[in-house]
Amino acid sequence: MNTTRQGAAVNARGIGVMGPRGWAFRGVDIAADPGSLVAVQGPSGSGRTCLLLALTGRMRIKEGHATVAGFPLPKRMGTVRGRTAIAHVPGISDLEPALTVGEHLKEQALLGRRAKGSLPWGKRHREATRARMNAALAAARLDPATLAKGLNTTVRDLERLEALRLSIALAVMHGPRLLAVDDVDLKLSADERAQAWQLLRDLAHEGTTVVAAGSEAPADALIVRTTPHSTDHTTEHTTGTETKTEEEPAHAFAETGRA
Repeated sequence: MNTTRQGAAVNARGIGVMGPRGWAFRGVDIAADPGSLVAVQGPSGSGRTCLLLALTGRMRIKEGHATVAGFPLPKRMGTVRGRTAIAHVPGISDLEPALTVGEHLKEQALLGRRAKGSLPWGKRHREATRARMNAALAAARLDPATLAKGLNTTVRDLERLEALRLSIALAVMHGPRLLAVDDVDLKLSADERAQAWQLLRDLAHEGTTVVAAGSEAPADALIVRTTPHSTDHTTEHTTGTETKTEEEPAHAFAETGRA
């Protein structure tokens, strides 16, 4: 467990989300300290994406109670959104295939400046932007020197693990207290899966609370299992975290669209 404690604590009791097709999940209990690695394990369609969106204030909880970084959900959804980030969520945080790595990073930096009401562009801000981009790349362990055309490499030319790293770099650029990552191990080799989970483990160790979904989860994470078309739930890890889920609805009913 890290000692910096800048991450967000997550506490949930009996939470559930309702979508157009019924319950996406119900009865989820979570107790995670700041800087924890929470792994939501289950196949696609089991409600795991909706859980990530609910915990980051991007989908309204319909039953139960939860707090993230001390802020109650759903009452303080906007506040929670401002302190969390999502990465690699299909339909919500997709990368643009035609844009380059550098263009994505610059766009994200500009969005952050606009959101914070920064002063007009100048040398000091350009330097700060470069430093922020470099820090994000370092946090995601994405070295431009290893890419075919460096920062000028387009997303369509990235390997799957590289694209995952870029999505995470964009998400952590402005220092979220909680990072939610979907489909961590989608179509990755065994070695790539290990690298992806190690990256998330490192981010958690450095202080950011990480909640990540995948079909396989590392044994040292706080594991939440989701099961499609079932009301059964199982628990793992010494924290006693447990979940009960049903079929995951379309992402279209996430309340805020893109993060």
